[in-house]
Amino acid sequence: MNINSFLRKKNISDLQNENHSSQLNKILNLKDLTFFGIAAIIGAGIFSTIGRASYEGGPAVSMLFLFVAIACIFTALCYAQFASMIPVSGSAYTYTYVSLGEIFAWTIGWALILEYAVSNIVISISWSGYFVSMLQGFGIHWPEWLAVDYWNAHQAFLAQQAHETLTNNDIKLAEVYKSAPSFGGIKVLFNLPAGLITLFVTILAYIGIKESTKVSNALVWIKLVVIVGIILIGAFYVKPDNWTPFLPNGFEGVMGGVAAVFFSFIGFDSISTTAEECKNPRRDLPRAMILCIIICTVLYAAIALVLTGMVNYKELRVDDPLAYVFDKIGMNFIAGIISVSAVIAMTGAILVYQVGQPRIWMTMSRDGLLWKPFSKIHKKYHTPSFSTIIAGVFVAIPAMFIDMQVVVDLTSVGTFFAFILVCSGVLFLDYKGYSKQAKFKLPYINGKYIICPLFLIAMYVFLFQVDGLKMLNDKPLLYVFWLVWLGLGIGSLKYQFSLLPILGILFNLYLMTELGWSNWIMFIVWLVIGLTIYFLYGRKNSKLNRIFNS
Repeated sequence: MNINSFLRKKNISDLQNENHSSQLNKILNLKDLTFFGIAAIIGAGIFSTIGRASYEGGPAVSMLFLFVAIACIFTALCYAQFASMIPVSGSAYTYTYVSLGEIFAWTIGWALILEYAVSNIVISISWSGYFVSMLQGFGIHWPEWLAVDYWNAHQAFLAQQAHETLTNNDIKLAEVYKSAPSFGGIKVLFNLPAGLITLFVTILAYIGIKESTKVSNALVWIKLVVIVGIILIGAFYVKPDNWTPFLPNGFEGVMGGVAAVFFSFIGFDSISTTAEECKNPRRDLPRAMILCIIICTVLYAAIALVLTGMVNYKELRVDDPLAYVFDKIGMNFIAGIISVSAVIAMTGAILVYQVGQPRIWMTMSRDGLLWKPFSKIHKKYHTPSFSTIIAGVFVAIPAMFIDMQVVVDLTSVGTFFAFILVCSGVLFLDYKGYSKQAKFKLPYINGKYIICPLFLIAMYVFLFQVDGLKMLNDKPLLYVFWLVWLGLGIGSLKYQFSLLPILGILFNLYLMTELGWSNWIMFIVWLVIGLTIYFLYGRKNSKLNRIFNS
């Protein structure tokens, strides 16, 4: 088995020709792309997971949003450079294919399938909760057994039977389980709204990118107006005493919200999946990525400060924190508006992911790594029809039966992995001199005399100022982080690597160390499944395999 066959790469000029021959409709401009990114980023994060992050880190979670945004900015700059060179659908998968090789491209493509699917599962479940609350505000009572997953309800029932101490939410779930209808002796409970919204959005994504863009843009305008309104109104009810202490659980508490906060930011990479539908991808893709991150970072940090200022951070461990705080201060009307806007915002986020995921599958299929039907383009709608249908099924069914918390962290593992490989790809292309073809290029800052000194300073602080040895025992993945930093430092001395992609790698890698082992185990299982498919099908059916063996 020739090791070079795993590292075969696609030619950049061939990919540029693919864009010109694409059957997809080229209609997207800078505003469309920016709004596409905002729609993906401002979804379940700002209306749901921000509460759990605030509970963990207190008011200082606003600084965590800035920290994560910095990591995303470095990564987005690397994405932007690739996008200006390779205006082809496929996102990090395609970028990795031209820089690091096929086996890495397959791995990242497989990870992106997980990222997009799991993200939409989480958002669909959160959407369901807000949708049911919204209906109740209008006096419509949705059957409770059709709005919860079986696992949570069953576990709450068992805990109640064992006379364990339960939260109010667990008591409610146990009662729902007992009152649910039975079929064949098995309780029937599933989250129907989560499945229905996925079905609706999948149909919209199937019909066409033009229709999807119009709906997405309208939803973004609505939620931007609502979010700015929430910040302005909430500011009048802020009690500065709630910001003291600003760091109640220490740095470790703040970093405990990494998964929830990072989940709030993923989605800017979905912009690059629409490259073949852009009017001017080389110019507009880079600009859109940077713009949407800046806009969303300001909104997230402001929302976090307002939330933790209106109520004590200990009260924010709820699934609908924005509605909760306004309800608590007696502004039920605003709380109702928030529930409606949350439904709107999350619908837009689901739409973006359901548009993005099929295009990654389409690109992988076009390269021969997935079965041919995945690259089929509908003659009338000019969308990847088969991939869109499968993506809908892949999200809708789990969303009706799975617990949201199980998969939130799992999304982050795959995304960090993708971001690190994209940043690494930029380093490789810079070293080989291919980056000269990019219309947008990262500012070059020679890391030769920066990375190693920073490593020594950080290592001193880590070992002697913050009890680093204890942290290493608690989080063994930090060993990998420090070894990679040392390796990049040595590589910078030898090859004069650019500083910005290295910072992107290090920021993302450090954030990865904050994730739990259970999520790593699930991610590794997913990768093993993917590699099995690659070796059984993708490797021998790859288009590059014919060229390699000719």
